[in-house]
Amino acid sequence: MIQAGLIQNAHGDLVTDVAYDFYGLRLATCSLDQRIKIWRVDDNNAWNMQEEWKAHDAAVSKLSWAHPEFGSIIASASFDRTVKIWEQHITPGAQQQQDDGATAVDASSSSSSGPSSRWIERAVLADAKGTVRAVEFAPYHFGLKLATISTDNMLRIYECVEQPSLVSWVLTEELDVLGIPAGPVGRGTRSHANTTALATPTQTQTQTNAYADGDASMHLVAQALQQNLQQHGSGAGAGQKQSGASQPSRGGNREAEGGWCISWCKDKYWGEVIAAGCDRSSAVKIIQINSRRSSTLLTLSPNGGATTSGSATETQTPLSNSMIASTATVTDKDASAESPSQAITSVAWAPSCGRSYHLIATGSKDGHVRIWKVRPGSDEVDQDNLVDGEGEEAKWSAVMIADFEHHEAPVGRVEWNITGTLLSSAGNDGRIRLWKASAGNIWRPAGTVGVEQAEEQAETENKDVEMDA
Repeated sequence: MIQAGLIQNAHGDLVTDVAYDFYGLRLATCSLDQRIKIWRVDDNNAWNMQEEWKAHDAAVSKLSWAHPEFGSIIASASFDRTVKIWEQHITPGAQQQQDDGATAVDASSSSSSGPSSRWIERAVLADAKGTVRAVEFAPYHFGLKLATISTDNMLRIYECVEQPSLVSWVLTEELDVLGIPAGPVGRGTRSHANTTALATPTQTQTQTNAYADGDASMHLVAQALQQNLQQHGSGAGAGQKQSGASQPSRGGNREAEGGWCISWCKDKYWGEVIAAGCDRSSAVKIIQINSRRSSTLLTLSPNGGATTSGSATETQTPLSNSMIASTATVTDKDASAESPSQAITSVAWAPSCGRSYHLIATGSKDGHVRIWKVRPGSDEVDQDNLVDGEGEEAKWSAVMIADFEHHEAPVGRVEWNITGTLLSSAGNDGRIRLWKASAGNIWRPAGTVGVEQAEEQAETENKDVEMDA
């Protein structure tokens, strides 16, 4: 059974992102209204707002919670080209309420004892030369790090060097996603935790653009800011040239048609590995983050399958439903011949939970939800003393094991459960769809939830939805 809830009138404009905390007891939401709200679930499974505040000078695009080991911390990305770090400050009286499981007093309200908690802006990361579309904290075993990607096609990795103040962050990596060189991973190149921060601290002053009201489309958040982006396009172009990033295609609707997304590998063993999609490309790159030389381990493309280290190693013919297909040959030219409608809007790396392979899910503007089975290269291969046949063992490989088009509309989000056994996707058809592997590891639909169902359940107080058999 699926439990569905509904938060009526959560924001004054289109909601752009929602994010659960580590324990699933709090929910952070952001919107085109430039505000962030924190919600807490009560014993009756109802969500009550705890805090809200104006976070940015333009629409907030993405949120991410840090691991609770580092405290109650949120990172927010925005169309104002900044990422902000927020920390919750709780008064002693409110801390007792939190420990007792009670809902804290809303930060915007007051009582006889004053506000119980508030969120403090600790840092502003303003290195992006385009709107920041995604932000995600790294797995906790790598320290307090976060990754961002923006419409200048740059992947940036930050590390906090002053804990617990959270004031000073260094930019440890700045990579052009479209220009990252390919290279196999081995003993000598695999990254490890506690990498050294080599860059200088980032700016602490916000670089903002004027925010012009636009037509908020339910299927493209970017369209709501199209007027603003056109007005400031020349300034953004100059910034991209100064940054040295590759110049992306300049179609009139690039901001609306493109997709920018990231997801960290949750497995500590393979080091700092991240999946990233950018611009109008239908490909997702698996990138090894390394202080000496970051490289592309694998490229996943629905048109060209999976390519490693700049050569074709594994791909598949068109799938029938969600069946695995056979291997064929593909070239980089074939992989680049793709439609802008296939731009990747969301990528999610599943927790491994002891599997010998990884699962990566993608959602795209063509309405497809795809699942990839990724096998890491052998770590026993010495890159400096290769013998015949060992080069291929060191390469990562992948095959698409599912391709669903049930949404029949752009997919905005894909997300795994905590064990990586159940995938959820949200599309512009107004439905959340669930996918699960059946006998024989064949992925099939497992259930759906629609807005109309949630409204009916809120009225009847029946919060269970039947899952498909």
